Amino acid sequence: MKIHHLRTHRSDENLAREGQLAWQLAGVAVDPVEVDDEVVDMVVNRVIDNAAVAAASLARKPVVSARSQALAHPVSIGGDGATVFGADAARRTSPEWAAWANGVAVRELDFHDTFLAADYSHPGDNIPPIVAVAQHLAATRGLTGRDVVRGIATGYEIQVDLVKAITLHAHKIDHVAHLGPSAAAGIGTLLGLDRETIFQAIGQALHTTTATRQSRKGEISTWKAHAPAFAGKMAVESVDRAMRGETSPVPIYEGEDGVIAWLLGGPEATYDVPLPEQGEAKRAILDSYTKEHSAEYQAQALIDLARKLHDAYPLILDDPEGIESITIHTSHHTHNVIGTGANDPQKYDPDASRETLDHSIPYIFTVALQDGTWHHADSYTPERAHRPDTVALWRKVSTVEDPEWTRRYHSLDIGEKAFGGRVVIRLADGNEIVDEIAVADAHPLGARPFGREQYVQKFRTLAEWVLEPAEIDRFLEVAQRLPELGPDELGQLTITAAPGALNHVEIPTGLF
Repeated sequence: MKIHHLRTHRSDENLAREGQLAWQLAGVAVDPVEVDDEVVDMVVNRVIDNAAVAAASLARKPVVSARSQALAHPVSIGGDGATVFGADAARRTSPEWAAWANGVAVRELDFHDTFLAADYSHPGDNIPPIVAVAQHLAATRGLTGRDVVRGIATGYEIQVDLVKAITLHAHKIDHVAHLGPSAAAGIGTLLGLDRETIFQAIGQALHTTTATRQSRKGEISTWKAHAPAFAGKMAVESVDRAMRGETSPVPIYEGEDGVIAWLLGGPEATYDVPLPEQGEAKRAILDSYTKEHSAEYQAQALIDLARKLHDAYPLILDDPEGIESITIHTSHHTHNVIGTGANDPQKYDPDASRETLDHSIPYIFTVALQDGTWHHADSYTPERAHRPDTVALWRKVSTVEDPEWTRRYHSLDIGEKAFGGRVVIRLADGNEIVDEIAVADAHPLGARPFGREQYVQKFRTLAEWVLEPAEIDRFLEVAQRLPELGPDELGQLTITAAPGALNHVEIPTGLF
């Protein structure tokens, strides 16, 4: 890896292209290096994973809304259009709208992959826009599954590398600001575009996807799922505009009125961004990890610990009156994003939105501790959140930052990097139950690491309510042949709901 040093430059310094981060990112995108077999396998896993969580969300209101918006738009004249999760594969729409609808479906349940470092990310969000463009232009450009794999590998590489180096949340900027550039670069790799075109697309994608983190603060709205979908949609449109020869603000990161100077650390801030050398394989997807549970990633390990404690102490933990307090000692990020350090009273509100509850570790830990399990729907129902014994115990759960867990959270050593914490349950009789967990069971270093078998089972489990068995088998067969797919097969990278499965869903109306 090489390190790109990033800082603000005055306009009169005339920073050359070669010194601009966007140009370096474009260089990663145009590098023709082959994709490692291990990376290819993981790309296939994540395509399956995205489809799994999308299937589970097909009847949820934000997904229905985004799907109806997309299907209201005809296929644009430049290609054959792209498919929309849930709809018939023959019903296509313009690629930016397919990226929008499928992006919302993938993100809605907070249930797909993650990478955490200086900032947060869900790099699987790169997949919907890249696949949408691939389907749209497969015939006219002769695109294949191999091209899709290469594009996805680029998207993951760039987003993960940016997340390793540049914190957005510290300046209250939403993490999708790293997704716009990565998705644009991934599309550039997919299409084999030149470096200048990708450079301009990255600039516009970043310029249009810098938003505040209010979407993840306090009462969290349904925009949470739409935010990455919007970034994917902007990436598609940015590439289209750049391909037509249009330019974007430069230097977008380094300019004296640019992103660093005014949205991030300020004119004096510096960042060191790791990027692959020319000819070095793009392997960043292997640093990311998926979710076994539908909740914010920093809750994954603590759900597993709660399940363990439920099994170990059922008689004690079934009685909220016997528990005086539960304190979770954890990292700065966990404490301040999903814990009591956020100072969000909504995290203790039984009437809070589902989006708020999946970012409340006091709620999540309480329910997992009481139930000994976690379900993407049942664990969030109003009835579950209002259960009196749950509310009573929920109010006794708090988090505190522990410097050691913060250090491990930011460690670059995969062997010690941790996203868990230490739980101290103080009982009414004065005794304590103490246990800790470093990583989730599904993590590569966890008790039950996810492999292809687990990804396939996750898809089957989440899709069985809405897809026919033959459709489940068909998609899995196609997805696992991704590197070998021809141009006429890319349109099969979708899922179609069983006849009548979504008839109960009310379709909203709007402008389109």
